[in-house]
Amino acid sequence: MASLSAMGYATNYIPCSTSFFPKKPPQFNNRRRNPVVKFTCKAKNGETSPGKFDRRDVLLGLGGLYSTSLAANPMALANPVLPDYKNCIDATQPDKTPINCCPPPVDPSRVKDFFPSATTVNIRKPAHSFEVGSDYYKKYTSAIIKMKNLSPSDPRNFRQQANVHCANCDGGYTQVGGPKLLYDVHYSWLFFPWHRWYLYFFEKICQNLIDDDTFTLPFWNWDAREGMQIPSIYNSGLTSPLYDCFRNPEHLPPTVIDLEWSFGDKPIDPEVQIENNLSIMYKQMITQSTTPSDFFGKAYRAGPAGDDPPYAGQIELTPHNAIHSWTGTSDDRSNAIDLGALYSSARDPIFYAHHANVDRMWTIKLNKLGGSNITDRDWLFTSFIFYNEEAKPVRVSIKDCLDNTKLGYKYEDVPIPWLDDSAKPKPRAKAKTLPSAPDPAQVFPITLDKPINVIVKRPKKSGTGSSEEILVIEGIEYDKRNYVKFNVYINEDDVNACRPINTEFLGSFSNLPHGHQMTANGSTKFRISQVLEELGARDYDKVLVTLIPKSNYPVKINGIKIEFDDTY
Repeated sequence: MASLSAMGYATNYIPCSTSFFPKKPPQFNNRRRNPVVKFTCKAKNGETSPGKFDRRDVLLGLGGLYSTSLAANPMALANPVLPDYKNCIDATQPDKTPINCCPPPVDPSRVKDFFPSATTVNIRKPAHSFEVGSDYYKKYTSAIIKMKNLSPSDPRNFRQQANVHCANCDGGYTQVGGPKLLYDVHYSWLFFPWHRWYLYFFEKICQNLIDDDTFTLPFWNWDAREGMQIPSIYNSGLTSPLYDCFRNPEHLPPTVIDLEWSFGDKPIDPEVQIENNLSIMYKQMITQSTTPSDFFGKAYRAGPAGDDPPYAGQIELTPHNAIHSWTGTSDDRSNAIDLGALYSSARDPIFYAHHANVDRMWTIKLNKLGGSNITDRDWLFTSFIFYNEEAKPVRVSIKDCLDNTKLGYKYEDVPIPWLDDSAKPKPRAKAKTLPSAPDPAQVFPITLDKPINVIVKRPKKSGTGSSEEILVIEGIEYDKRNYVKFNVYINEDDVNACRPINTEFLGSFSNLPHGHQMTANGSTKFRISQVLEELGARDYDKVLVTLIPKSNYPVKINGIKIEFDDTY
């Protein structure tokens, strides 16, 4: 085999080795002390003086960079979540061991507000449309090689870019006000906008390194037949900088991706899997995402979650989580690697293509499905800090990323097969006679270690306004560092005969391994008015709910109920 230098790779780029596949990737724990700086709050009416910082910069501190900060006018917000920037600490791997993934520290006085002002709009194209050896492939691999060869202290370095994700989702930061207050850019309304900005700057760094401001990241088109496998440019051999050896070897091409995959599931007939995937997309994007909170996730504000914790939007749970765990080398124990666990997922270059398609779902929701953005000021004026393509720290806000064309990119207008009525889930059998099952009060709380059935009473609707019935699974307790998943069915007397193409399968709750705190307490919701109509059960006064555990780790559930959503 030719030497790496002879092939054009710099000597400090080390690809995966065929002879060494460690259970865990090597760690780069370059620990450092954070400098202590004395500061005072900003003067008056926007004035500054030597040694005095803007209050936003005071709260940034010097302990790390990439996190949510206050808005441009922090005093105008009710209760924005704010991480403790002065104290970036070890994050946590799934096996419970610590890992230092704090990004390079930053001088708060250097942070500048950034407002996008794109004059041209570039096109992000599907990854499967590019061939290995094409001009695009050469540009993309060159960008990643250059990124990997930057100094380890350079915030644009590929590993440092991966650390951005790790620090913001695996306990690198806690909230201001207490070291035990959760901070996480996943499982809430922060998920979509934070990742949009993250990809934006990653793409800008690539453009800068190859001196091509027209370059765009590809998107993994896993919602269409042609893209439902790992694209060839990411699977072109061990020496390719787009390859990652910590992927599930059972899921390499031509295996068709499973958008509802659970650990232990085996590949099925490709045509059946494609049909399943299209129905999953219809279910998640249309049936289960009728409001902004369904799609983006629930509000995430400062302080302890208490009795009203945030929860993930439908797309984050499925297909986002399933694709992570399907792609990464992992099981449901403690050795999840790269895409299989959030702390390491951005180390695999395919992460950015995966999230580009997640971001594309946002544009489809707004432009094709008549969806709308969140209007809450705490969301709109929440801001994030990133290093830009010149390695300079900048502050951006959610309100400035709502239109991706203003960021200078859009997605190629490719077919969306799951919008077709043929992808709409269909009842396996209408108007079933419900089997006997206990009332939820007789069952919960319970540790879900086997399938359970409960009969849930439907509430009486009050008033004449438009509303929709919601099935709420509440008090879901689990260890965030474990892979957890369970499936949910309604009025299904034979779950073994039910597929994702069937209306009776509502969806799943899942957790990818991540985070510091051991116990999470959340909930998940499913819209059932249309489902019951299609099942011929509109007039039933009760429904059968079935929960099926799909992981080996315990998850406790405290209750199930049906309520009305008057915002529908």
